[in-house]
Amino acid sequence: MHSTIFGNSGFALFPLFIFLFTFFVSLVLPIFREIFSYAQIALGMHYFFLLVGCMVGAFGLMGREFMNRCFGQASLIAYSSRTLPVSQRVIFANFLVKDVVYYFVLYVLPFIAGFALAAELVPSGSFRLPGTLLSLLLTLSLSFMIGLSLVFFLSTVYAHSGKLFISGLLAVTVFLLFISGNLDSELLYSLPSLSIFLAPSENQLMLSLLLITVPSALSLIFLKVDFPQAKKSFPNSFSKICGYLGSYRYAAFIAKDSLDLKRSEGGFGKIVFSFLLPMALIWLLLSALGEIIPILNTLTLFSLILGVLSSSMYNWLTEYDIFASYVFFPLKVSDMIKSKLNSYFILNLIPFALLTLLALKKEPAALLPSLLLYISISVYIVSILVYLTGLSPSINLYNGKTFAIYALSIIPILLISIILSMFGPYYVLVDLLLIPLTVYFLGQSYRKWDRIENSLF
Repeated sequence: MHSTIFGNSGFALFPLFIFLFTFFVSLVLPIFREIFSYAQIALGMHYFFLLVGCMVGAFGLMGREFMNRCFGQASLIAYSSRTLPVSQRVIFANFLVKDVVYYFVLYVLPFIAGFALAAELVPSGSFRLPGTLLSLLLTLSLSFMIGLSLVFFLSTVYAHSGKLFISGLLAVTVFLLFISGNLDSELLYSLPSLSIFLAPSENQLMLSLLLITVPSALSLIFLKVDFPQAKKSFPNSFSKICGYLGSYRYAAFIAKDSLDLKRSEGGFGKIVFSFLLPMALIWLLLSALGEIIPILNTLTLFSLILGVLSSSMYNWLTEYDIFASYVFFPLKVSDMIKSKLNSYFILNLIPFALLTLLALKKEPAALLPSLLLYISISVYIVSILVYLTGLSPSINLYNGKTFAIYALSIIPILLISIILSMFGPYYVLVDLLLIPLTVYFLGQSYRKWDRIENSLF
């Protein structure tokens, strides 16, 4: 599907960019070696792929979504269990395997290939061993699948009892966040896939396989997919939400986005699985890393990463909306983009509140620069996202050329911010210079997408 949209070469550029990016970063491993040990570099790699697995593993939320909304070919596949001799569990088991293979080819393999080529050209100690590269291929894949299967299981539990699950999960998350400063950094090395890489062990391999197969099997056994049998009715929440917003220009759009999120069956689960869980994991990782490398400011780095991941909220808001649904109204594409951005800024109150609580607990003096850094990075990244992808970020980012421009527009800014944070939290206020760039890119985006979309109709 993606190769059809972008052309074979356009889609092939996506893994090629990951390969080249990994290759060039790996070339400077000897420099990083002066700051980080190889074990710490390996830790970062494995937890990164664990995080990627977590962010794509919420299959348990998809069943009811496919049944209750129009998803084209995806809905036809999900519905086939009603007309063909194939069960829902078989369909989702294949979907699980498909995602593992798809992301392995798209992310893991190019990453390992780029790393392997760089390791042959630059002396990098233990990473030069051929066996190590094969081991890394295995263990990074295991990290990705562990994250994917665990979140698949949690999302299935959520589909059965959302309120109880969220209450328990939020309580555990808050508890972990508040004790994170007292955690032993050595606990991070207990991740089975990482343990295999650092010290090969059959027991750790068996534990990794259990963490993958058991949650996935339980998720498929207790998979919950609703076939809407009867007509559903809802109170007129739309008018109620619009009433709260009064005469605000985008009140109707924000009300619709709110109801879309609520009735999409993922609802608050999208915030939990795609945002809060990864953020809790990143905070724990940074807190432990701060104990090892005091020069790194944990709160500043967290606000930086929070700003990057908050841009995924724009994907949620645009994922199920296309401009063709509004072409009969006196609206321009820029009106739709502005409405989505208004909803995006409202959703950003969640990470804003999270960052405030953590700052007050850990380092109150750094609260203001951390919040300003978060706001600057968040709005800048979403402006780049809007300029490059319009109302279809989930699709357009798989264009290799678009993804390369997106990454190159962001990564240098992040690296500069990380370096500045080492001198003190107030140095990152230089990122406020991104605000004028944000205004410029958004203005260009409105004109660009009005011109492109209007030419299609």
